[in-house]
Amino acid sequence: MVELFIIFGNIDFSIFVLSFRTMCKMLRYLLLIPFLIGFNAFSQEQGKTKIQYSGNIWEFNKEIYPDGPRILGNVVMNHDSAFLYCDSAYVNEVENKVIAYGNVRIKLSDTLNLYSDSLRYDGNTKIANSYSNVKLIDNQTTLTTDTLVYNRNTQIAQYDYWGKIVNDKNILVSHYGYYYTDNKEFFFKDKVIMISPDCDMYSDTLMYNTVTKTAYFYGPSHIISKDKLDSIYCENGWYNTQLDNARFRERARIYHESTFLTGDSMYYERKTGFGQVFRKALMVDTVQNIVLMGNYGEIQRENGFAFMTDSAVSVLIDKEDSLFMHADTVRATFDSLQAIQNVFCFYRVKFFRHDLQGMCDSLTYFSRDSAMTMYRQPVIWSDSNQLSADSIRLTMRNGEADSLKLYGSAFIISKDDTGSFNQIKGRNVLAKFRDNELYKINVLGNAQTIYYAREEDKTLIGINVAMSSDMLVFLEKNQLKSITYLTKPEAHLLPEKSVPLNERKLKNFKWEEKRRPLKKSDIFIW
Repeated sequence: MVELFIIFGNIDFSIFVLSFRTMCKMLRYLLLIPFLIGFNAFSQEQGKTKIQYSGNIWEFNKEIYPDGPRILGNVVMNHDSAFLYCDSAYVNEVENKVIAYGNVRIKLSDTLNLYSDSLRYDGNTKIANSYSNVKLIDNQTTLTTDTLVYNRNTQIAQYDYWGKIVNDKNILVSHYGYYYTDNKEFFFKDKVIMISPDCDMYSDTLMYNTVTKTAYFYGPSHIISKDKLDSIYCENGWYNTQLDNARFRERARIYHESTFLTGDSMYYERKTGFGQVFRKALMVDTVQNIVLMGNYGEIQRENGFAFMTDSAVSVLIDKEDSLFMHADTVRATFDSLQAIQNVFCFYRVKFFRHDLQGMCDSLTYFSRDSAMTMYRQPVIWSDSNQLSADSIRLTMRNGEADSLKLYGSAFIISKDDTGSFNQIKGRNVLAKFRDNELYKINVLGNAQTIYYAREEDKTLIGINVAMSSDMLVFLEKNQLKSITYLTKPEAHLLPEKSVPLNERKLKNFKWEEKRRPLKKSDIFIW
């Protein structure tokens, strides 16, 4: 400090102190620059560590391989915690690369090993290219292929010309594939085949988790059970091969023997046959020609039934004219062959067919005899006839109405062209159809009629008021042809003026025309 003061002579001391501090700071920054440059160079070298190697014999031939030695016998290489073993190798020390031959093995981790006949490894990019008899083993999973690229940075293995994966009891084959070793997931593309103990899968795009043993579908996919009873198609979803359960979306369809199930999305347990269908649910029985529809459905094959709710509809398919039935819930039971045996419609039932319509509170249909039974205030419309009773049983034959039984408080009403109501009433009624038209009505017990007798030009002759224990009525083209009073008849043909308006309708008369479904969509209007 003294010497410096002498040199600078008369310079003000305060200025000197300030100048000295400034020089010290500049000197400190100047000294720091080489250190920063060296640290940066060191950091770069950290990402490009040199490959370490050893072996029995080292050969140096600048003409053949100018950038490093050839190592022979018990070759062992080490690079960033990965070990490479082979019979021989060429080392490029300049580019930090290795070409290995013979019994090549890379130990990538405690569980992951890569085998091949030859290999090229880049120590800078940490990418290994394996060739011929390639085998990647990770715990219980083995991938075999002809050519494989493994990136140690991303931990992704890739093949582009056929590969085979064996995981426990599952075997997968595909044209292209990627293995994400950190997530234990395979991604397959193009002609994917998966073989498991219970089913075979064919897909366009598939991902498989080797831990959960779950396959994820991202393209057109088919799943076929070994017993050929189940066949599944979807374009998106997953299937757990351990639990045998699945969820499917996008055009999902399940075929099981004679039944077909589809919807916007489905959950399915293949072993138990339990399934859930969400939105636009559809189940078709191709044997009984019965369809169930709704926006939510379940199928329980072990318990032998299925049901639909939310705009539920059951369709009895016929070539000429199908019958559409709507209810709050539609339930079907299966026989031993898994075909629909019975259909049950619960609450606010309406059905439509062009020649037959009806409504009731609940309904059962038995496929064995094609018989439909309606309960609680049932009404059936056939052409101009309205039929009601405490319960109604309708039997179909070859897709057409065959016979009709009305039990308790049976009532038949028809409205003629003039607006008058012809009526038949009794305890029970047995009716027969021909070509889907009523032609014979047998009234059993407390039979009563009010009938408007007319000329061919519709001129009113009189009102026929009759009573009898039993009655037989024949119709032709839905027009009265004849009435036969079988027991203790009491009949009167009265002039219109002599029958008061309040006596022109039998007791409990109820005309339900406003509730009659006139088209298919009307079954949803209660």
